[in-house]
Amino acid sequence: MPTLPALQTANAAPHEFAIRAASPEDFPAILQCLRSAYEPYRAQYSSRAYLDTVMTPDTLIERLRTMTVLVATDTRENVVGTIGGATVSAGEGHLRGMAVPPKHHGRGNAQLLLESMEKHLWMNGCACITLDTTEPLQRAMRFYEKNNYRRTGKITDFFGMPLIEYAKHF
Repeated sequence: MPTLPALQTANAAPHEFAIRAASPEDFPAILQCLRSAYEPYRAQYSSRAYLDTVMTPDTLIERLRTMTVLVATDTRENVVGTIGGATVSAGEGHLRGMAVPPKHHGRGNAQLLLESMEKHLWMNGCACITLDTTEPLQRAMRFYEKNNYRRTGKITDFFGMPLIEYAKHF
């Protein structure tokens, strides 16, 4: 796994939370973070799509093996957000598994997670970053669009649900 750059941004209030690379010790907290963030949408997901989104311990191990996974932690080191990202081809990165539980919305940790992963991918040669999302996640779509991600027009099947691709070019 490549070394992470310094993960500091002017948008975060000092000492509210920090961004760091995930470790195996974070697995239970990451899984809980994903379940908490996506539970409000569970009924709108197919069962397989939901399980793929919130992951299992085995799929999380695979993600940590193949991607850089970051966590946002509060002052007590509780995981309050997560994001994964990987270089998928020359010049292209892909985001996967961004989650912030509802009780932590509006505090800026989603913004800091996104900026930190973008910086990491950009420093590893990615000039374009893609991500996929689903129709139930309208708030996430607005967040990505606010951060200059645009729909590419590509829609694929995600266990019976439309999966909408977004991209951002640097």
